[in-house]
Amino acid sequence: MPEPLFNLGPAAQLNPKDAVSLVEGGFPVERVRGDFPILTQIHPTSRGALIYFDNGATTQKPRAVLEAIRNYYETSNANVHRGVHLLAERATQALYDARLKVQRFIGARHPQECIFCRGTTEAINMVTQAYARPRLGPGDVVVVSEMEHHANLVPWQLVCEERQASLYPVPINKGTGELDMAALEAALMRGNVKFVAITHASNVIGNITPGREICRLAHRYGATVLLDGAQAVPHMKVNVRELDCDFYVFSGHKMYGPTGIGVLYGKEHILMKMRPYQAGGDMIRTVSFKESTFAALPNRLEAGTPNIEGAVGLGAAIDYIESLGMDRIAAYERRLTRYALARLREIPGVRVVGYEDLVRDEARLAQVEKGSLLSIVCEGLH
Repeated sequence: MPEPLFNLGPAAQLNPKDAVSLVEGGFPVERVRGDFPILTQIHPTSRGALIYFDNGATTQKPRAVLEAIRNYYETSNANVHRGVHLLAERATQALYDARLKVQRFIGARHPQECIFCRGTTEAINMVTQAYARPRLGPGDVVVVSEMEHHANLVPWQLVCEERQASLYPVPINKGTGELDMAALEAALMRGNVKFVAITHASNVIGNITPGREICRLAHRYGATVLLDGAQAVPHMKVNVRELDCDFYVFSGHKMYGPTGIGVLYGKEHILMKMRPYQAGGDMIRTVSFKESTFAALPNRLEAGTPNIEGAVGLGAAIDYIESLGMDRIAAYERRLTRYALARLREIPGVRVVGYEDLVRDEARLAQVEKGSLLSIVCEGLH
């Protein structure tokens, strides 16, 4: 079993004066901070260096990503797949190279299994409308969890309402934030579960769900699985083949890339069964007034001119993450989270959501996988 992303361990015993050694721990903090131009600002109120804590909503962009986008526009800007001149060839190659980086980053078998889209939300809507909708009917069930972001809830609600199917939320343990795996299996055993759509890492309580076990259980009962990886891929190594998920979705802007770019991963034989979500542009093979035939993957699911600069920026973000090393990033985030939780526990009236049982049981805390995210409730405050 891999080391939990979060393990309080001895960190709670650290003196606040040890914060610097705890936080840095060999990670090149100042160098990395210097990679982000936006953080050179001085906050107008505090008059100190700008501190940014809202990475769960979107991340800031390192200089390497900004330069990659600028370089694309200065040297290679053209439309893709539809020209043989120099710039068109460069742009097409840049898009292909970005797709290869995504494939390697998530461990997909083929680059054409990685479909570029606007982000996690659009990717989930593509799955619900182009794949799930024709396969759902009265009496069928879609399983989600209580910890879902609404982007992985509302699209399923809409398609279930339209197709007269049912939506079942699997509960979580309120004291630890863990997904109730027994409840998930019980839901699957009741039958007619066609889809399971669950987050890989919660954007509210930080829990890492057991993606491989979720897929194994769902497949045993004939269900198709979508994992929402928006909060997972920036913080932990992800291999979609090891997970054996049918779909995996994530956004570039939460991993230091641009907004407006994301990825829908799907097993190739499943993607080929999807009816094109949108039509037009280079997603066709032949077209006439009588009928049209569709192109091969990935083009058939990428209508219109793609977000080329976004893909280039996403590729640069992947390069940046890999230059730091995902293991080093995860280890640094564990130290940050240990320290933050230890200090929050010292503040009267502050409760860390999803940790209520764990803070009273050090051994249990060491076993629960958590990401680097803490949600707090302050007594007396909205």
